[in-house]
Amino acid sequence: HIVALNLMRAATGSQWSESKRGTFIVYTSKILFNLHIFLNDGNVFHCPCWNRSALPAAMFSRSNVSMWSVLKKCIGMELSKITMPVIFNEPLSFLQRLTEYMEHTYLIHKASTSQDSIHRMKCVAAFAVSAVASQWERTGKPFNPLLGETYELLRSDLGFRWVSEQVSHHPPVSAFHAEGIKSDFRFHGSIYPKLKFWGKSVEAEPRGIITLELPLHNEAYTWTNPTCCVHNIIMGQLWIEQYGNVEIINHKTGERCCLNFKPCGIFGKELHKVEGYILDKSKRKICALYGKWTECLHSVDPAIFDAHRKSDTKCSEKDRKGSTQVTSNNADEMPPPEAETMQAIPGSELIWKISPRPDNSGKFYAFTTFALQLNALDAEMERVLPQTDCRLRPDIRALENGDIDLASAEKTRQEEKQRTAQKNRSKSDEEWKIRWFHQGPNPYTGAPDWLYTGGYWNRNYSHLPDIY
Repeated sequence: HIVALNLMRAATGSQWSESKRGTFIVYTSKILFNLHIFLNDGNVFHCPCWNRSALPAAMFSRSNVSMWSVLKKCIGMELSKITMPVIFNEPLSFLQRLTEYMEHTYLIHKASTSQDSIHRMKCVAAFAVSAVASQWERTGKPFNPLLGETYELLRSDLGFRWVSEQVSHHPPVSAFHAEGIKSDFRFHGSIYPKLKFWGKSVEAEPRGIITLELPLHNEAYTWTNPTCCVHNIIMGQLWIEQYGNVEIINHKTGERCCLNFKPCGIFGKELHKVEGYILDKSKRKICALYGKWTECLHSVDPAIFDAHRKSDTKCSEKDRKGSTQVTSNNADEMPPPEAETMQAIPGSELIWKISPRPDNSGKFYAFTTFALQLNALDAEMERVLPQTDCRLRPDIRALENGDIDLASAEKTRQEEKQRTAQKNRSKSDEEWKIRWFHQGPNPYTGAPDWLYTGGYWNRNYSHLPDIY
């Protein structure tokens, strides 16, 4: 508090009031320490020293709940239209889950300050890989956002602010826009998650374009995320894999990074592995990238990487000949072998390494330290947030607090309220008004996208609907 008082005096002089430009309010509690900076233009920047180390209540055990009773009639169907029991949820909205892209924002800052385009591409590729790292062991389903739901996050300690909005309900589309506090980047996109149940697994294909702009270099990068699959949802040990090709394009230089998120395979040797190359505009290999999306990403000379991979392939073939074959029918039912720690190839450069999770992460939905903060709420935050913010959803708050009956009742009530509102709009020919985004072509690919309209941080929320 003494430090805060000195900051106040330095910013405003010994005689200060709330009407002056810099008013600092310090709020401390057992769980959260927040520093809020209020500017005289009405804008509010949350500048927390985020250190919430636990949720109010531990997660419920799902061991006695049958997923099959819910999903047995849904094979091949799109799961966004199916109501799931709250026991299978984690206490976050999908909009909050999207915000976890930003956990390793330092990689964007490194890219922005680099003077070499290949080094910038390495950082951007590492950021794209790190964006899915938080999904490791996260088997809880985030709550489906309600139409018009929003989420904001301002982390001055990480150098960004973020706003997202659920712009469509059927199909479900979430739009987001983040920017560096020092205007060193813009990161935006829209995600249309396609969830399908295939009998033993649930597959999530996150359709939509992701765009990163670095104004200092007049560069823009675009890519799409890999597919995520949760195995053994009916019985056995749950496990997650990411697979598919991700192509990151630098639209200014023509350089691209082609990454392959490898499927587990029947022996589990490829579990979590990512590898690929950075190519120049003439498609010449400049460097190789390899690692695990759960652990790290390295870069190395492509010739060294190709030689190492050739040697590794020969060793794998020897091991395979000496192993008992596993049929593909059983592969999905069996948990994969323990993933080995990634061994660096001599001469490699480490680009990114995952932050360790809290020791109590298993009790709290396998959340990372970053995820533990996403639903934190105090009185000062509540005073300035729009009424559509995820933190104010009663069902998510109830689940976080450990009241599963209330969470279930509130989830049902809110879904019914949303259906009733939709019916009333249909009867009156009233169109839903999207507040912070608009449809338009992506400025770099031309594909359909949702773009930020602006105005959110002006803090004028009087026109927002009551969706909760």
